[in-house]
Order: sequence, then C-alpha cells, then structure tokens
Amino acid sequence: MTVAPQQDLERPLPLVDLHALHAELGDELEVAIARVWRSARFIGGEEVEAFEEEFARYLGVRHAVGVANGTDALELALRAAGVGPGDEVLVPANTFIATAEAVVRAGASARFVDVDPLSGLLDLTSCRECLTATTRALIPVHLYGRMVDMDAVRAFADERALVVIEDTAQAHGAHRFGRRAGTVGAVGCFSFFPGKNLGAFGDAGAAVTDDDAIADRLRLLRDHGRRGRDDHEVAGVNSRLDAIQAAVLRVKLPHLDRWTDARRGVAVWYRESLDARTLDWQGGDPRSEVHHLFPILTEDRDGLAAHLASAGVSTGVHYRRTVPATTAFAGSGDHCPVADERARRQLSLPMHPCLSEGDVARVASEVRRFLAAGG
Repeated sequence: MTVAPQQDLERPLPLVDLHALHAELGDELEVAIARVWRSARFIGGEEVEAFEEEFARYLGVRHAVGVANGTDALELALRAAGVGPGDEVLVPANTFIATAEAVVRAGASARFVDVDPLSGLLDLTSCRECLTATTRALIPVHLYGRMVDMDAVRAFADERALVVIEDTAQAHGAHRFGRRAGTVGAVGCFSFFPGKNLGAFGDAGAAVTDDDAIADRLRLLRDHGRRGRDDHEVAGVNSRLDAIQAAVLRVKLPHLDRWTDARRGVAVWYRESLDARTLDWQGGDPRSEVHHLFPILTEDRDGLAAHLASAGVSTGVHYRRTVPATTAFAGSGDHCPVADERARRQLSLPMHPCLSEGDVARVASEVRRFLAAGG
C-alpha cells in the first residue's frame, strides 16, 4: 500500500550523518592529517603503531594489528588461527557477505546457520545441527551493535575445539558481562569503514587478540609474509593500514564512548515514540548495545521505506537477502528460515550521534502515519 506524499520542507535526515560528525572534529582532523603528510610516512609508521597501542588499550587486549579493511581482518584472522582448505566454518546467514567472503578467501568452506528470531544474532541450536566432522571454526557476528552471548559461544566452541573469530564490524565498544566485543574469541575483527561507529576516511580495519603467536602471524601475513624487507617467510597479502586512516582513527577513538552514549539516547527516543510491535529485539541489556543501526520489523518494508523517502528520511536494509540467498553463495544449499524472514521485514532507521530528539520524533511520526494508514 502507499500513502500520498506531502510537501516536506524540513532538512533531509540521512541514515548516517558524517558531515555533522566531522564538523565537530574539523580542527583536530586537519592537524592529524597534516602531521602525516609532513612526515611523508603514509603506510605504517608511528601513526599506525600509536593507533594499534591505543585501540588495544581501549579494548583491554594485548595486540591490535591494523590492516587495510575489515574483510582482510577476517581472512587473515582465519589464516593466522590455522583455518584453511578442508575446513568448514559456521557463519550466520544474517550478515554482510564479507563474513563469508573471508572464509572462502582463506581457503575454507562456509556453512550457513540460522539466527535467533528475537535478536537476529547467531543461533547456537542451529550451529549444533550444522556441525560436521570438518567443522573447524565459528564466526559470531555482533550485528546492529548487539553483542552475541560470548560466554555461551565459548562454551559451545570449547566442546568441539572450534576456533572462534568474532566479526565486530558493527559493534565497536559493545560489552557484555565485563568483556568488550571482539576480545573473547581467538581473534576479534573490526572494520573502520567511514559509516561505522568508529570510522576512518576510507577503508581500514584491525584484528585484535591476546594470543602472541596469532598476533605475530597476523603481522607477517598482512605485509607480504615478510619480517625484513626481503625476508618473505610465507605467501601473505598486501593489507597494511594507511597512516592517514590511523591518524583519523586516533582523533576519533577518544570520542567513541561519548558517541555511544548519544546513540543509546537516540535508541531510547525511538523506543518511546514507536509502536512496540514494530520494534526489533528489546531483550538485551540496553547498556551493552552500541546501536550501529536501529532496525525495525514491518510487513510492508519497501512501502514504508518509500514513504519515509518521500518525507526526506533515508533508510537502509540490513540485509535484503541472506548470504546463502545471494547468487554468490546459492550453491551452499543451506536453508535458514528465520534469517529469510528477517530479510523480508527488516528496515534500518536513521541512527547516528548527531540526531536530535526532534529528528527522532519526526521519523517516528512518519512511521506511525504510514502504519495507521494500513501499512
């Protein structure tokens, strides 16, 4: 169904507003970038080393290894942990395709498992049902800014001696039971894509771990498998973190917790303003979520998205297809009905630290108006 659009002269509301976020830090960012170009050290160097130390300290881990992007972080984490050809890796069907791509690039096979109907996160019952003799690893994805119950994941993984690689691309700073997302498994993998809660000015990523041997292997693999200039021990990749990206991340990192608090405030406004029947999972501890996205569930998702667009409100879908439903992974044969249902109904509303209570009220009002008209 459709609702006739009305004239709306208010400013557009983007899904993520990087202009507002960066305007707040303009002077600091300019100084940091100028520091890099004056040094002429554009790959690696002091900025990267300093960010790695600061990010590791923030998370409470021994090592943070900067890489070119979050997909590389996942691939290199798998390889550093010894996962490769002949191994099967359990991957939730409800995730960005990069999670599965990394498995393939590491030489392993992805086995897709279903998700919990309430949280949209990894379902351990489905994991148990999908175990085979070749299952070697498990990738819990902390989706939307929600942290998977890693105590339960670790207990499950320990039963079968599975390697746990955390996909933390959407959960920077999330915590549960005193542990940060990305710090519980063998390796935690982060993306710093510009739209993330902690975003760079381009692609960037990191893998974090408390395991000295894995950290050493990660550093080896990210730089062509070499220790010295011409001492290539293994066939690695070119996945080094740019110094400019590291400098930008160093400016932003001290603000991350404040931005997270602001996101939590936005989430409270949404929850108070929207019909509870449209709200996605509310079963977790609100303090543990970092709200990378604010998803709702609705029967006429595309109709609502079109209505909001006509009112100047941008939305997103995360994700329109499950990974095994994509052409790239259609051959898996894995069927994940809960994830398929979420893919049909999920819609992400604007979510970022610069939203005002009035902005949220405007979005919520348009959602209610559409639903009241039969959407």
